[in-house]
Amino acid sequence: MSGLLLRRAEVDGVVVDVRADGGLIVEVSTTIEPQQGDDVVDAGGAALVPGLHDHHIHLMAFAAARHSVTLGPPDVTDAGAFDAALRAAGGTGWLRCTGYHESVAGELDRHRLDAVVPHRPVRIQHRSGAMWVFNSAAIEFAAIDAGAPDGVERDAGGVPTGRIYGLDEWLRERLPVAPPDLAGAAAELLSYGVTGLTDATPTDDAAHVGLLADAVADGRVAQHLVVTGGLRLPPDAGAALRRGPVKLVVADHDLPALDDLTASIRTAHERGRPVAIHCVTRAALLLALAAWDDAGAVAGDRVEHAAVTGPAEADRLAAAGITVVTQPGFVAERGDAYLADVDPEDQPDLWPCASLLDAGVALGGSTDAPFGHPDPWRAITAATTRRTRGGRLLGSEERLDAGWALKLFLTTPDDPGGLPRRVGVGQPADLCLLRLPLNEALEDPSSAHVAATFVSGRL
Repeated sequence: MSGLLLRRAEVDGVVVDVRADGGLIVEVSTTIEPQQGDDVVDAGGAALVPGLHDHHIHLMAFAAARHSVTLGPPDVTDAGAFDAALRAAGGTGWLRCTGYHESVAGELDRHRLDAVVPHRPVRIQHRSGAMWVFNSAAIEFAAIDAGAPDGVERDAGGVPTGRIYGLDEWLRERLPVAPPDLAGAAAELLSYGVTGLTDATPTDDAAHVGLLADAVADGRVAQHLVVTGGLRLPPDAGAALRRGPVKLVVADHDLPALDDLTASIRTAHERGRPVAIHCVTRAALLLALAAWDDAGAVAGDRVEHAAVTGPAEADRLAAAGITVVTQPGFVAERGDAYLADVDPEDQPDLWPCASLLDAGVALGGSTDAPFGHPDPWRAITAATTRRTRGGRLLGSEERLDAGWALKLFLTTPDDPGGLPRRVGVGQPADLCLLRLPLNEALEDPSSAHVAATFVSGRL
């Protein structure tokens, strides 16, 4: 591998030259002479920062969503636009749609979809990721009624309504398999300066993780990739990939028993792995905290989302040493709906940032793509402004300084709330070169400022 020399790069407010070789930064100095074979890039005084790490993403789902029809806000906001988008979708085979929310056209079922697309199989994912809605053609094609497990909703007569909860892996066996465009998904993320990803999919499917491992091995995914997986994911699945915490889901439509959640935490800890528990409501978070009270917390344990967290819950998280991985981008993307639909008593506690840090909770950042927009700079902006799409403030006291918001994406994969990585000798050459000095970039955080991304010293 040839070396990399970045000339005239702003690092920590000082303009220097930075040389990388063998995937590591080997020299930082006022002036560095290139060695034979070095790739030389002139930064022109613009900022060089560590590459961003998205601490919670669903890479396969994101790759699929890039080729799906979006049926939720802000692209589709009413029933007429919903019907028009479904009818306008080309093709005759399966139609996969994402991002739906009830504010668009109310509660969906098979009959509502049949009225718009009666002959083509259609499946629509709720923006929470917890539910799919199938039309009748899709139900018939996938043989949904044949030995369907709990999670397939039925009407009073026992007929499937089309609403299916939490059965992604069961459905995957019944649906046509299209190779995900992981290369395209990874390339989009590179354009945002993202050099590392933690896939937070709670899968127990070794084949799912194997596809990710293959994509990293053959270079379609250039980023460093950490996988979580569920409690039953075989230990040797995607063996070349780094393992993060075990992902556990406290689903609001099917809350687990406290004893079962406690047992799952203990099992993960006994295997030498922390846990990452999905909690998007206060009830889910309180259940998780009760389970941690029984099982005990270990270093690396974390809450994913913590979307409704008040001061009392923050103090308990801090006392237990539990990290929160948050998605401040949802303030911008969904804030207007929250202000309309969420209990006013809960609104001050939505997607907290500053109050968690003030309480001593370690905080990491992520996008939750495809359920949130994959650009982390949008999340950084949302954390600093706390503005909804409609321009309204949601939790103004939770605003972060832009530098702090950026740091949420600069921490290491195994310590999302820890110290940010630095551009220094001995550090990995995973770098994001901006088009202007850092202070100027942070006045208006945007991925448009990203000029180049380097992973292990390679452009």
